Amino acid sequence: MVSINILILNTLNINFTGIIILLSLIILSGNISYGQVNDSIKNTELTKNCEQQDIKDLFRKKGKLPKPPKKTMLLILPNVSSNPSNGFLLGVGGSVGWYFGSSETTRVSSVGFSAAFTTKNQFLAFSKSNVYTADDKFFLQGDWRFYIYSAPTWGLGTNAPDTITPSNILAWQGADLKKTDGTYPMLYDFIKFHEIVNYKIAEYLYAGLGYHLDYYNKISDELLNLDDTSSLQLTPHYLYSKSKDFNTTTYMLSGLSLNAVYDSRDNLMNPYKGYYVNMNYRYNPTFLGSDQNSSSLWLEFRTYVPLSKKTPRHLIAFWSYGNFLLTGNQPYLTLMASGEDQKGRSGRPYVAGRYRGEDVIYGEVEYRFPISSCSRILGGVLFVNATTASNRSTDVNLFNYIRPGVGFGFRFMINKHFRTNINFDLGFGYKSKGFYFYGTETF
Repeated sequence: MVSINILILNTLNINFTGIIILLSLIILSGNISYGQVNDSIKNTELTKNCEQQDIKDLFRKKGKLPKPPKKTMLLILPNVSSNPSNGFLLGVGGSVGWYFGSSETTRVSSVGFSAAFTTKNQFLAFSKSNVYTADDKFFLQGDWRFYIYSAPTWGLGTNAPDTITPSNILAWQGADLKKTDGTYPMLYDFIKFHEIVNYKIAEYLYAGLGYHLDYYNKISDELLNLDDTSSLQLTPHYLYSKSKDFNTTTYMLSGLSLNAVYDSRDNLMNPYKGYYVNMNYRYNPTFLGSDQNSSSLWLEFRTYVPLSKKTPRHLIAFWSYGNFLLTGNQPYLTLMASGEDQKGRSGRPYVAGRYRGEDVIYGEVEYRFPISSCSRILGGVLFVNATTASNRSTDVNLFNYIRPGVGFGFRFMINKHFRTNINFDLGFGYKSKGFYFYGTETF
């Protein structure tokens, strides 16, 4: 097992002994049976009068009874950073959790949000929702965004490009903190409106319809130079758009979707057990505004395997998804990329959009465990993930190249009733590393 870990880390160009140990724990944990894990943690768990606590319990006076849980929860976090692409960024983000009906018959709903301004006249705002109505009759999934934005691109396929030199600067929340060699910076305005309404047809099983709009305008390739033949500079976005007959400065993808969801998770914000399966077939016709007819398929699977009956927070979580272009062509920036899932959490530790393609497959395993033995306020995670993307024009297929990532993080329980944590993660990948700070679990 250790030799495998060392091989992976050498591929990532990382020389951290601690990360080797952490990754070893993830792999070894998969070989431990449920009973062995349960026995091994008995010496560290105080089974008498040890219940999950949160940060508020630390400040409650001794002997004072806790207040009854509320039906709503609000978490607001600052978003402050500085980087060449955005300049100085200042904003707020967070999440809201609530129950539309009785907590005994209705699962918790969640909305994540953020709004930020930058000194380079950029604006970033989004709202990402997963809502269960009373008695779980309807399940609504939303992803709304408005960006006046700049972001780099690298081309299609997991191998594009393979010339970036390692940076000693961390990526912050999936943003580009340094314009490294091999990137193609872009400016654009972006409107995204995705909303899906699912209806419960059986226990845990939903089916529904959705509408999806992705509109890009004022697109500018900063390195593109077509005027001076002596210093001609083409970009991946320009070459792809011309070869597929798309406008290079504005385009739209607008379509309808058929959806099927199976969701037996015990908590949407921070599951301890259950399954989540999501299938989304999207058709983008020109009569709804798309530049060209196309269709795509999204497949997603998550599950959570508990490792202790007495400590449900001790578990291994699995996540995988695939997005496949079935027919036609889609504009460049609408093609799926790492870090562009609904919550924008895939691909730690890479910059969002780092690996893009007509087809993308992603997988992640995360080991979650309590650190504080009795209160369980402080927890930790160890994770390993992998991304592969295609480039059909250059015959780069899925799994020709795979980019892995590893990392660790800490969790601070701030609301035990909604299972809301404040999360800090540090990830290491192929010539990349990143730091993440957010208010809900990665998946």
